[in-house]
Amino acid sequence: MTTVLISGASVAGPTLAYWLHKYGFHTTVLERTQELRAGYGGHAVDLFGPAVEIASKMRVLPRVQAARTMTERLFFDREGKRPLEVDLKRIVAGISDQHVEIMRGELATILHDATKNDVEYVFGDSIATLDDTANGVHVTFEHSSARRTFDLVIGADGLHSNVRRLTFGPENDYRTFLGGYLAAFTVPNYLDLQGEMRAYNTPGKLAGLYGVRQTGEARAAFIFLRDDELDYDYRDTEQQKRLVQREYANVGWEIPRLLQELEHADDFYLDSISQIVMDTWSRGRVTLVGDAGYSPAPAVGGGTSIAMVGAYVLAGELRQANGDHTTAFPEYEQAMRQIVTRFRTVGPTTMKTIVPRTKAQIATTAAMLRVVPKLPISLQRTLSNFQGGVAKAIESITLRDYEPATPAVPGFPVTLQRNTGSPE
Repeated sequence: MTTVLISGASVAGPTLAYWLHKYGFHTTVLERTQELRAGYGGHAVDLFGPAVEIASKMRVLPRVQAARTMTERLFFDREGKRPLEVDLKRIVAGISDQHVEIMRGELATILHDATKNDVEYVFGDSIATLDDTANGVHVTFEHSSARRTFDLVIGADGLHSNVRRLTFGPENDYRTFLGGYLAAFTVPNYLDLQGEMRAYNTPGKLAGLYGVRQTGEARAAFIFLRDDELDYDYRDTEQQKRLVQREYANVGWEIPRLLQELEHADDFYLDSISQIVMDTWSRGRVTLVGDAGYSPAPAVGGGTSIAMVGAYVLAGELRQANGDHTTAFPEYEQAMRQIVTRFRTVGPTTMKTIVPRTKAQIATTAAMLRVVPKLPISLQRTLSNFQGGVAKAIESITLRDYEPATPAVPGFPVTLQRNTGSPE
C-alpha cells in the first residue's frame, strides 16, 4: 500500500486525504498547530462551481450549505455619500451558478470530520527534514524523535509552505507581492449585522464588517495597498497590530472603534496578498497542492476553490497511475496548469476593483456596484470574462471522473460538464 504524508490540515490537505483514502492509499496528515483550527475562525471563503461539486462527491455538501454565512447584502459606504445597497446574490450569480460562502474554520472542521476516522492525523508538529531517495522519503520532525519513511510527501501547507521551502528553496524565490495586505479579526457585532456586510472605501484602503450568525459576533477585515512590503516578524502579533493601526489611523467611518477592538483581538491575522508562481510543483517524490504550489492570492483570487480542485485532481491522477509518482505528478501538473494560469489573473484584477487608489476610481466602483447587479446574468458573465475575472477561470475547469459516477448528495444541482472516459 502506498504511504503518503500530507503537511497541512486546512482545506487542501483533508480534501486530498479523503480521496487518497478512498482510492486505497495509507495517508497521514501532519498539522503544526496543537489542535484543529475549528469553529468559525478565519475569514469567509468562497466555494465556486467545481469546489461545490467536489463537496457533493465527498458527501459533505449538506453540511457545507447549512454552515453558509448567509451574507446577502452589502452596504457600500463612502465619505460624504449615502450608503449604496448591493444585492450580493446577484453579484455572485454573475460569477457562478453554484456558490457557498463559509467561514474558513468551519470548512476545515467539516473536512476534518469527513476524514478523521479513516486518516491518521498528527497535530502539534511539522517536518524538519526531507531526504528524498529511490526507496521513499525519509522524514524527521521538529518535535518528535521518530523518523518515518513515506512513499510520497505532499505539501498542502499554504502560502508559507514549509514543504516548499525544504524542497525548492526560499519562499522569496516563488512569491510575487501584489501590492496589498489582508487583516482580519473578530469583534462584537455592535452594529447588529444580520445577513449583511458593511464596507468602506477610501483611496488605497478597504474596511469591511460582517456578522457571523453562528456566534453572534462579527468579523472585521481590512485590505490596504502598499507599494513596498512591510517589514515585520510574522510571529509578533502585537507588532502586526501596530502596523495596521498606523495604516488606518486617520480613516473615519467605523475604523476608530474597530482599531480599539483590534487591541483585544485574540484571533488577529495579517498576511500579504501574494501569489506563488512556480515552473513545477513536483520534485522527486514530493509535490505541492493548493496555496503551497499556486496560491492565486489570499482573499482576492479564488484560492479555496482551486485548492479543493487541485487536491481532487492530484488524488485522481495518483489513483490512475497506481501510486506511481513519475506518471501521476506530471499528469497532475498538466491537468492543473491552465486552471492555475487563469486563476492567477484574477487577483490583480480584483485588487484594482475592490481597493481603488483614487476618489475617481472609488466612484467608478460604486457606479459598477449600482448597475451590474441589475444586468441579466448572461451579460454579467460576459463582462466578468472580458475583464479576466473569476467567472472565466471557473468556466475553464472541467472535472474528470476518476471513478464510476455515484449519485450526488441532495444540494446544489451538479451541472458541470464531465470527461467521463471509459468506466474502470
